[in-house]
Amino acid sequence: MTDQQTVIAGQKNLAAGAKDMFRALVAFDQTVLGTDTALPKKYKELMAVAVALTTQCPGCLSQHTAAAIAAGASQAELAETVHVAAALRAGAAMYHGMAYVMPHAAGDHS
Repeated sequence: MTDQQTVIAGQKNLAAGAKDMFRALVAFDQTVLGTDTALPKKYKELMAVAVALTTQCPGCLSQHTAAAIAAGASQAELAETVHVAAALRAGAAMYHGMAYVMPHAAGDHS
């Protein structure tokens, strides 16, 4: 796992190397996730946790879990979010197996 100091140094370098792009991304993120809109902030953060679980991004998981809790997410809501993400990953594996593996496995080859 990458330590926090390395990430902070990388963030500073990224921001310095492409200031306008970095500012635009931060502004976009704040616009999308920062406030209640048609979707309450809590729901957005729970969705972000589910996506972070499927992409397996440790930084995203930490940040969005904390934000979901700050927005009022309960232990039960976070637990269900974990299960939703797990179901989607399992479903994707089943779909890919049906679409890309099993068409080539016609008949019993044992």
